[in-house]
Formats: sequence, C-alpha cells, structure tokens
Amino acid sequence: MANRMILNETSYFGSGAIAEIVTEAKKRAFKKILVVTDPDLLKFNVTQKVTALLDEAGLPYEVFSNVKANPSVACVKDGVEVFKKAEADSIVAVGGGSAMDTAKAIGIIINNPEFADVTSLEGVADTKNPCVPIIAVPTTAGTAAEVTINYVITDEEKKRKFVCVDPHDIPVVAVVDCDMMSSMPKGLTASTGMDALTHAIEGYTTLAAWELTDMMHLKAIEIISRSLRKAVENDPQGREDMALGQYVAGMGFSNVGLGVVHGMAHPLGAFYDTPHGIANAVLLPYVMEYNATYTGDKFKYIAEAMGVDTTGMDEDAYRKAAVDAVRQLSKDVGIPEKLHEIGVKEEDLQALSESAFADVCTGGNPRPCTVESILEIYKKAF
Repeated sequence: MANRMILNETSYFGSGAIAEIVTEAKKRAFKKILVVTDPDLLKFNVTQKVTALLDEAGLPYEVFSNVKANPSVACVKDGVEVFKKAEADSIVAVGGGSAMDTAKAIGIIINNPEFADVTSLEGVADTKNPCVPIIAVPTTAGTAAEVTINYVITDEEKKRKFVCVDPHDIPVVAVVDCDMMSSMPKGLTASTGMDALTHAIEGYTTLAAWELTDMMHLKAIEIISRSLRKAVENDPQGREDMALGQYVAGMGFSNVGLGVVHGMAHPLGAFYDTPHGIANAVLLPYVMEYNATYTGDKFKYIAEAMGVDTTGMDEDAYRKAAVDAVRQLSKDVGIPEKLHEIGVKEEDLQALSESAFADVCTGGNPRPCTVESILEIYKKAF
C-alpha cells in the first residue's frame, strides 16, 4: 500500500507574512480576487489588513462576507453566484475554518459545476478539476483548513453536517501569520486550540497513521500543549507557537484522517450549532478512554509530548496519564467538561449516535464503533 502526502504548493509563516499575498497573487497573475471572509472579521477590521495590501498593490477584488459558523449549503451557493458576477478568477480566504471551508466549496463548484447542488460533494467526490486557486489566511489557530484536503458543510434542512474530502480543494498557498490571530478572544483561542489538539491526537491514533504523520502529530501535540495556555492569555510567543502547531497537525491528519471524536462532534454542530472546537474538546477525553486499549503504546508518547514523566508507568498508568493531561489542559483553558453544559439534550443522544456512526470520520477510529458504543460515549460525556 502506498502512503500519499498532499500539502500546499507554498506556505509562509511568521509575523508580517501576509505581505506575501501580494507576491503570490502577482506571480500567479490573478486578475480579480474574491475575498471570502465573515462579518465579524470585517467589523473588527481584521479582513482589512489583507484588503489594504490588495488596494496598495492595485489588485482588483470583491468581498464575500456572508459566511457564518458552520457554513451552510445556501451560503456556498450564494458565494458561487457572487464569484461569477464578480468575474473573479481566484480566492483569498481570510478567517477560520468556516471561511476556508466556504472558499473551498465555492472554488470546487466553479471549476466542477456538475456539483452545484453542494450536497453531492459529500465524502470523496469524483471532481475532475482542481478548484480555482485559493490563498488561505487563517485568523484562528485550530482548524488547519489552510493545509487540508477536507471541508465541512451543514445541510440545514436535514440538520446534519457532511464532510467533503477532495485533493482538488487544497489551497495553493497558505499564509500563517500570527498577527492575524492576535484579536481572537480567549474563548475562541481555547476552543480552536483544543480542536487542533484533537486533530493531532486523532491523527496520531487513526487507522491510517504511519511514521511520517506520526512524527507530525507528536510534534504538534508537544507544541500545542506547551503553548495553548499562553495563547489564551494572548502571549505573543504562545500565539506564534499555536499558529505553527495547528498547521503541523493539519499536515498530518489531512493525509490520514481522523476518528470518532470528529464523527461525534459534527452532529453537535448540526443539531445545536455548537462551536466545533468546543464539541471536540468535551468529547476527546471520553473517546480516548474508549480507544485506549486499541492504541498500543501511543498514549505513552502522547503523555510525554504533553510533559508527563512516564518513567516506571505501566500501560494502564500512562494511558490514564494521557487522558488526564488532556482533561487538565481543557479545564485550564476554560472548556466545559460535560455535554449538558453546552446545550446538548439527552433525548437527542440516540439520533446523534446514528448520525455520528454514519460520519465519514468515524471509520478511521482505531477501535471499531457501533451506534450503541457511540451512544454509551455520549452518555458518559453527557
């Protein structure tokens, strides 16, 4: 079996890296750019850091800001129409996972119009053409959407999220500038950071994991564990480290998949509009406990990457230590411990379990899952 790695053509890192957007846009001869972002980033003048550069360089653009958390089918369709009317040929996505997921779906549909219904993109869609070129500029340190081949869209009519996996959707350029993340409030920093940790841990333990991605995920766990608390306090070095750590996690999981934490988190977003990072953070320790005996000695290395001295620990001890370290980090950054605290309703657990079982991420879990086993995890987390 061949292991495949797909990454951006070019990536930039560090304070001030957004200046390279102009370099890349000119080098690639972009004629008209659609800037995909969300209303809050416009309101707080974050997107304007990018559009000011485009103005100064004389690069024509139009802004599409009708993006919300958990982007919907309707949102994507709106964006496709705006792209066409603007006669754009490229996209600069400025935002968190929602803006980037919207941009990916728009870009794919423009060059593969047979998927204009959006819902047919679910799973591994057989698109023929790469999406329009995207320069991705994350404003959160968590989703790593700028380096992944995945995106998630919400079907509001059916109250479900669906995952799209497509090598044709990866942005050609990622610009990871920690200055673009400095205005993130504490709660968002915490939830997106825990999302990144979930990516790293699930990517490390998923069935398709292999040595190269293991290296990426362990390093990501180490960086995130040492820097998330600082980032929540808006420490500049913590911000910069988190920007890198979440990207490294994305390099790995994009190529090997995830597990049932994400499978269970997606329905929470669809049912209750729960922020994705919070859903992951609440569920992660419970799923780790479920998976522990199916992960060999990997929890030992997770614990060590999170700063635990495992000397003298047996299997049970280091597995518990890894779970405890995750719980403590989550608690330290203010994440709730139980699902009922974030609005989940007990009467929905059966329907949530059925939806989670059908999620594309669940198949990658190291321990096999059934609707019943997922229901038991939800109940323990409730």
